[in-house]
Parts: sequence; structure tokens; C-alpha cells
Amino acid sequence: MFARHCVQRRDTLWRQAAIAAGRYTRFNNGLTHQYRALSATTTNPPKTIFSGIQPTGVPHLGNYLGALQQWVKLQNESSPDTTLIYSLVDLHAITIRQDPALLRQWKKESLAMLLAIGLDPKRSIVFHQSDVPAHTELMWILSCQASTGYLGRMTQWKDKTANEKDGGEKLKLGLFSYPVLQAADVLVHGATHVPVGHDQAQHLEFARQIANGFNENYGKDVLLAPETLISPAKRIMSLTDPSTKMSKSHPNPKSRILLTDSDDAIRSKIKSAVTDSFDGITYQPDRRPGVSNLLDIFFHSGEAVETDDQVALAKHLEGLNLKAVKEEVAMAVIEVVRPIRERYENIVQDQKMLDRVAEEGKEKARRSAEMVLGRVRKAVGLF
Repeated sequence: MFARHCVQRRDTLWRQAAIAAGRYTRFNNGLTHQYRALSATTTNPPKTIFSGIQPTGVPHLGNYLGALQQWVKLQNESSPDTTLIYSLVDLHAITIRQDPALLRQWKKESLAMLLAIGLDPKRSIVFHQSDVPAHTELMWILSCQASTGYLGRMTQWKDKTANEKDGGEKLKLGLFSYPVLQAADVLVHGATHVPVGHDQAQHLEFARQIANGFNENYGKDVLLAPETLISPAKRIMSLTDPSTKMSKSHPNPKSRILLTDSDDAIRSKIKSAVTDSFDGITYQPDRRPGVSNLLDIFFHSGEAVETDDQVALAKHLEGLNLKAVKEEVAMAVIEVVRPIRERYENIVQDQKMLDRVAEEGKEKARRSAEMVLGRVRKAVGLF
């Protein structure tokens, strides 16, 4: 009997999240009757997928291969009743002080880039995080039960703390507590699945724990604990220092390939990528990080060479020298970046269209968040 009640309660939450997210527009007339009919004949409830990226400059190839490419794939391959929610998390961006004018420019460019890579605002909810106040309200409510001990053990915070001890910048509260905002981002939309890279899995586990803890404290299934969708693409490393991840903040622009780079710039950056002096082409990330990074990029940049994995790809290329391999990698990357760059150059000039997409995304995201936040407010006694 208890198990049956849990299933019924779960399905109710799924249905509420679906209604809040605007999925009812997929049905013609008689919402309640038709939705119930669908639930009765569907084994698994509809999914809600959420993910976000900081608008801190034009995304690089690592962002695309590690996350953004999967966003588009999820959009194009998910069942029609799946809700997809993608956010430009500008509130996370200000954990580091930003120039206001530059941040506004980055928000515009980042939105244009999400459209250029293939996100369709008619299919996916695309919005700026700060346009939906429910994110920060839920963060505060969750902060009142979040464990400071747990937050202090988060890998990124520990790394930053070590840097501060070495004379680095003084740390701020926002950086310490931003995992709570990350949790709120996901939970406020009733997300069931969250695509993340391996380095973000710890933060999603925190979101699951805080959701389950909230439900235990208030004796209700108020929040849904999301499942993790680990990106199949391995993280892409810096071209100048293959021991570190490719980053927009690295001081050397040759360390990364931007999605707006020209063909010549891509060739130049890959040509100068750090490798080694060993003979042959082998995939050995520990021993040969530079060469292995190029193989990762090549492998994830398309279907020019059909191989099962990077080891097989290395064997396919073993007759080539490093110069020739770099040329092959450059061509594969150009085939990925060129159409994105060309679409972006057109989209970023259309300010009216960008404003319309942002406004529509804001309204859809606010509706998506209202149902969960309403349950939370009621649960804690705010109304």
C-alpha cells in the first residue's frame, strides 16, 4: 500500500511539473482527461532535463564537446513529452567580479551562441537565470538547511581555499554557497535528469542530498531528486598545458579554440598545440597528455574517422607524423566550428530576435518554477 502511494505521489509531482513547464500546450482540448489517459498508458512519466552554462564569453570547443553538443542531441532525440530547460546562469558568473558592460555583452553573445549551436526556443526553454527570481528564493530556503561542513568539503572550495592560503584573492560567501544555488536551479524546475561532466557530478549529488533532506524534514515529497546524465565526451584539455582543462579564463588565448574562431585561427592553434617527442601516435593520457588530448578532440569532433575509441583512432593514425595528425585534427574541428560560427554571426546581429527569445524564455521558465516554489513555500510555512 505504501509503495503504491509513493508511485501515485511521484506521478502527481511529474504531472505538476509538466503543467508548470507548459507541456499542456501539446494537448488539444480536455487537459485533465487527456493527461490522465496518457499517464495510464505510459510506463515512465515524462522527463524534465535541466542544464546551465555561465555567460562569461564565447564558449570554447571544450564547452561544446563536453556539454553543449549533448544539449542539442537531447533536444533532437528526446521524446516529445520531455521538457528541456537550458539556462544562462548569470548569477553564478558574478561569484567573480565582472565588468557590468562586459557581462551584458556576454549574455547577449551567449544567448546567440546557444541558438547558433542548434537549440530551438520553440522546443527548449532557453532563459537567463536572473530573469527568474524563484531560483534565488529557493536558494535561500535551502541555505537555511544546507550543511556548512558539506559545502566546505566541496572540491572546488577546497582548491580555492588552498589558493587563498598561498596569497590568492580573498574568498567570498557566494563562492562558498553557490552549490546551493546550483541545487535550486535544478530543483525549482522539478528536473528529473541533469546532464553534467564528471567534474560536476559532486555538485549534483549535493542537489540530490539537499532535496532528500528537505523532504525528510517536512515529511512530504516536495522536491524531486534528479538523476545524473554523465556526458559521453571526455573533458577537453588546454592546447598549451594539457594537464589542465580548456578554459575561457586562461591568460593564453592559444590554449583554447573558440566557437567563433576563423579557420586559420583553428589551424594555427592546433599546429602550435603542445605534444611530445615520442615516436608514433598512441593514446596514453598519463604518459602523452598532449597527443592524447588531440586524439580526444579528433574523436569527439565528428564522424570523419569511424573508430570505436581513441585507442583505435591512434592505431588508424599510426602511420602519420604529428604534423599530419594535427592537420587532420584541425580539419575535423573546422568542420564542427565553421557552420556554428556562420550562424552565430547572423544571429548576434538580430537584437530584436534575441530580445524576443529572452522574453519568451523568461515567461516559460517562470511558469516552470512556480509550481515547485509554491509547494516549498507552503511546506515551510511561508503561506
